[in-house]
Amino acid sequence: MPNISIISSSVRIGRKSHRVALYFKKYLEENKLATVEILDLSTYKFPLFEERLKFLKSTTAAVTDFAGKIKSSEGIIIVTPEYNGGYPASLKNIIDLLYVEWHHKPVAISTVSNGSFGGMQVITSLQFSLWKMQAWTVPAMFPVPDIDNLFDENGNPTGDLAVEKRTANFINELLWCIEANSRMEKDK
Repeated sequence: MPNISIISSSVRIGRKSHRVALYFKKYLEENKLATVEILDLSTYKFPLFEERLKFLKSTTAAVTDFAGKIKSSEGIIIVTPEYNGGYPASLKNIIDLLYVEWHHKPVAISTVSNGSFGGMQVITSLQFSLWKMQAWTVPAMFPVPDIDNLFDENGNPTGDLAVEKRTANFINELLWCIEANSRMEKDK
């Protein structure tokens, strides 16, 4: 069973995208598809980093722990809200902090908004940032529009029957990429 980390990237008070992170964790565990940990950026309270991890003269245990979790994960799901057409500074901060930890890492992206487009404007800029870090962004996306009507505060779907089907497609694509990446690493 692969090890997947879910990055819950919003640090705002009253955030709603965390509901989707909770949902993915439950889905993966209940279906016995992966071991899962949510890396909640609001609990890390990272400072604004002025340099990549490998160039920092000193670092905290939290930074070292976070970097180790990204490095040891076989796949990552990023759950991010859309703020004014972009993703939050908290997410950009940790993407830029790391480098080798992202290399060839399968990363699936879920975007969240209150609006009807589900954060679709974020996907291109986030994919580009991850591509520059040499991460492998999974082709399937999981935009979540109108978050208040799709998931409750505990990450439970609130009735949209298409959510399960979209989730299965999204997760299966990530699992396929994890397996392909694993086979490629063995052949090196």
